[in-house]
Amino acid sequence: MTKLDLIVADLRPLTARISEFTLQAADGGALPDWEAGAHIRVDVDGGDRAYSLIRFAPREDGAYRIAVQREDDGAGGSRFMHGLKEGDRIKAAPPKCDFPVAPGEAAVLLAGGIGITPMISMAAELKAAGVPFDLHYAGRSRGEMGFVDDLANRFGDALRVHCDDDESALDLDAVIGALGERHLYICGPRGMIDAARGKAEAAGVPGARVHVELFDNASAAAGGDRAFEVEIASSGEVFTIPPGRSIIEVLEESGMDLIHDCQRGDCGICQTEVISGEPDHRDVVLSEAERAEGKVMQICVSRAKSARLVLDL
Repeated sequence: MTKLDLIVADLRPLTARISEFTLQAADGGALPDWEAGAHIRVDVDGGDRAYSLIRFAPREDGAYRIAVQREDDGAGGSRFMHGLKEGDRIKAAPPKCDFPVAPGEAAVLLAGGIGITPMISMAAELKAAGVPFDLHYAGRSRGEMGFVDDLANRFGDALRVHCDDDESALDLDAVIGALGERHLYICGPRGMIDAARGKAEAAGVPGARVHVELFDNASAAAGGDRAFEVEIASSGEVFTIPPGRSIIEVLEESGMDLIHDCQRGDCGICQTEVISGEPDHRDVVLSEAERAEGKVMQICVSRAKSARLVLDL
């Protein structure tokens, strides 16, 4: 894949931890177009990170805008980004969309924290098309939430801001109860996604109308993680997956060619059949029924409760 050569044209602090980056082609040329909900993967120290593209109106300009929240305890991608200054050059993969908005379909957009970023272009597209939508934006406090004034100016009464520290705190039961036949789009931290998906499933909302994108490091090691084995059914090879490493990472190091994308557990591309063993599901793709059945798993983030998994690879 040919990477884009970008230059940081502008930096705008939004909060104490969030900054907006305006990126242009380093050679001054045109950048590839993209659809609402798309992201770019920026090369950072130790790998790359996905950042959603932002625009408040369709086709508003030829630059890319992203917003990055600094995570001091994270894997280092946000620290790299926050170390950049205007004029610095970076490499990024061309835009890709795993979180598209269904055209012409009324929607409820539910964002938590920095998960607001893909929702902005989705709301802009819906508004431009005259499609009804509500945008719920939740965070700890208003001062920690980027774009609030910009969103209010652009989307008016469609915007609902929910702050944990006042009476406007997010009421998921109310949001799901008012969903009706609309599509539900959820982006934010795992806890919010799991809670919203669980309530939607309990309310009988069809899975085809619930769309998610995860904005945290789902593959990060959890306390108590232990090593487990993965057996490849086609060859009989056995690999040990240590704490802090994903199945994909270990298998690719051995030379296996695997299909995957997000590596956060929210796109479903790496889904693999489980022949035997008990997965420890850490994705936001599978329903509770699919998790309980244990016949498939997302190998980018999920691990094992059993000592060995036999995978249909």
